[in-house]
Amino acid sequence: MGTLGNISGKDAAKAFASIGWTVRGQVGSHLIMTKSGQRSNLTIPQHRELAIGTLRALIRTAGLTVDQFLELL
Repeated sequence: MGTLGNISGKDAAKAFASIGWTVRGQVGSHLIMTKSGQRSNLTIPQHRELAIGTLRALIRTAGLTVDQFLELL
């Protein structure tokens, strides 16, 4: 398993966009992404560095493993 350190919100959004998540809008500093067929949305803070717990929750919501996510980067 890889490490999840120093990943920005912008990089995470690009990784999720590469597998079909699209930007629906933005509320303050949080980007809202949706994907057809998924019941939940991804709310990605646009910070320089995401907290590891926040990033793990986003990865789990997207239905990925940590290794699959790291390959997208």
